[in-house]
Amino acid sequence: MVDDVSSYLEDAHPAPHPLLLELEQYGRKEDVSFVARPVGRLLSTLVHAMQANRILEVGTAYGYATLWMALAQPPAGRIWTFDPDIERTDIARTYFERAGEDDYIEIVNQPALDVLPLFPQRNMDIVFIDAPKSVYEAYLEYCVPLLKLSGLIIFNGLLSTGETGEFNTTFLRQPNLDSTIIPLGGGLGIGARKR
Repeated sequence: MVDDVSSYLEDAHPAPHPLLLELEQYGRKEDVSFVARPVGRLLSTLVHAMQANRILEVGTAYGYATLWMALAQPPAGRIWTFDPDIERTDIARTYFERAGEDDYIEIVNQPALDVLPLFPQRNMDIVFIDAPKSVYEAYLEYCVPLLKLSGLIIFNGLLSTGETGEFNTTFLRQPNLDSTIIPLGGGLGIGARKR
């Protein structure tokens, strides 16, 4: 039943942007996992719905999720994306350039936890985190204050391993958020800042 639904939905959606398809192929060739395509679609829909023009991302990798969000942003949109792996982000940059989005995406090649305590930007519409699960709690602490009221913090992979169990409880009970976890991809946590 689940496979039938997945196949039906995949057939029903229009094909992703050609550069996203190319990135998927590149990731398979390099044996690097990205967010699931349905997660990318949801990110795109949320960016469109919110007209999100200030997005912070932790975990660029090859820029797959970044590109889903960038292509959905309004013309004045901007994304700050953190990843210390220069080799991977250099590849991501080539895709951003080819998509005409490179002027609106700032790549920060430093560990996010080194930069976030001093990060000057505020009032983020969306913070998207796809990084090592062991430090999700620290990202939660630093990133919630960066959100505007009603802004979204989104964590990827909350149902993919056993190591997120304790964090999931912390996330769902964070007093400044209205949070939920949905079984999409590896499990997607979505929290809206309420105060």
